[in-house]
Amino acid sequence: MRIVIIEDEKLTAKDLAKTIQDLEPEAEIVATLASVEEAIDFFDTSPVVDLIFSDIQLGDGTSFEIFAKTQNQTPIIFCTAFDEYALEAFKTAGIDYLLKPFSKTTVGGALQKYEHIKTRFGSEKNLGGLEAVLSLLKTQFVPTKLPSVVVQQGDKIIPIEGAQIALFFIEDDYVFAYTFDQKKYLLSQKLDRLEQTFSPVFFRANRQVLLNRKAVKDAAHHFNRKIVVNLSIPFKEQVLVGKLKVSAFMEWLANH
Repeated sequence: MRIVIIEDEKLTAKDLAKTIQDLEPEAEIVATLASVEEAIDFFDTSPVVDLIFSDIQLGDGTSFEIFAKTQNQTPIIFCTAFDEYALEAFKTAGIDYLLKPFSKTTVGGALQKYEHIKTRFGSEKNLGGLEAVLSLLKTQFVPTKLPSVVVQQGDKIIPIEGAQIALFFIEDDYVFAYTFDQKKYLLSQKLDRLEQTFSPVFFRANRQVLLNRKAVKDAAHHFNRKIVVNLSIPFKEQVLVGKLKVSAFMEWLANH
């Protein structure tokens, strides 16, 4: 098994490599990469790699940039100190998500998961092999806990759990979170960034609104082939889904 490690902390990278080789003595650590730039240059040479262990936050960006720019299809096991990236990680070729500090048990479990996927699906032509499994993981995996957002009110810094948020919306060029108990919080994040973080549990209904599936009571057809969304809580504005997003909205409504 040929493995690449992407980790900018030298001691952590060394410890991870030792743990992997203790568990899989025949594994070959092809490269240890410490930055986005270095990793992009490496993968641009089209090396033969079976598995990637990757941190997310690197000194010059996030590893998501690497996998997007190189169009990576190699399975990835993420090792990170932050749980807030789990949703985004499984939009890549991620097959597991380990929180630091990792252990021999957690790394071993991730390696077993890789071997199980490879053994079970790698030779099944009707499923399109491992690529089909990775696609399934990307579209169907949802972490058990949504990330939180942090808001500042005066001198206080308040974490708001994602599950408490009914929707995010833009008002007068500011972004707000609106909770199920009908409280409104000003945020510093852009709506596009929140969409990346909270999808697929949340859906971008239009330019102004990002909806939690649990906030949707029902929907109805509207003028000009749009959809009007009825929420489970009072909200001052009518939420409309444009005609170009209706199909995606209906699929999201049925599957989440």
